[in-house]
Amino acid sequence: MTEIRDVEVVVFDVLGTLVDEPSGLRAAIREAVPASDDTSVDELLTLWQQHVELEQQRIAQGHRAYANTEIIDGEAAQRVAVHAGLTDAAAVARLATAGQRLLPWSDSVAGVERLARRFPVLGLSNASRTALLHLNAHAGLRWHQALSGEAVLAYKPAQEVYRLAVDTAGRPPENVLMVAAHAWDLRGAQALGMRTAHVRRPVGDPPKHSDAFDGQFNGLDELVTALTPR
Repeated sequence: MTEIRDVEVVVFDVLGTLVDEPSGLRAAIREAVPASDDTSVDELLTLWQQHVELEQQRIAQGHRAYANTEIIDGEAAQRVAVHAGLTDAAAVARLATAGQRLLPWSDSVAGVERLARRFPVLGLSNASRTALLHLNAHAGLRWHQALSGEAVLAYKPAQEVYRLAVDTAGRPPENVLMVAAHAWDLRGAQALGMRTAHVRRPVGDPPKHSDAFDGQFNGLDELVTALTPR
């Protein structure tokens, strides 16, 4: 088992790493459009995800002023509604907040709690501050502090988002561990000098052969063991 030494603060990505975002969005779409079959729900989910990804890229490229995830998710919900013929304003409004009602992976709550007994633990998310607050409460995630990219008006993998975590940690980046299921996220943290750990999830972005992260783990239990060896 890999051991990761000299870590003083642990930083977790949230969406996809600790909560199952696609399943949560899929469930919300099915609730909003109950007549949809599995194929239609998957199409609507793809429409949602493509909108979010495109708008965050436009912001990163300077083609759009920063808009938080509540705004972008609201736009995505409207696109889904138009495509599905959904005209119930209340249903569309509820769909827009689907990202605040995501469920944790089975090992997330206990894993974060175990690490928090030994390390300061931060959440670092692209979710807006308000969305992150409600998401954490719904999923039962307990942090020492949760940080949103909204504080620096940027989305990961922009360097200022990781700098926010390092500055909050008050430790050199080489003593701060970024944990994520997305290799692209870890590359962004690595570029700032942070330590990195990939946790495999069904919806994550797997590492490439060229990636050299400090550790790769099948779940949080393995990560906790690597960080708290006997």
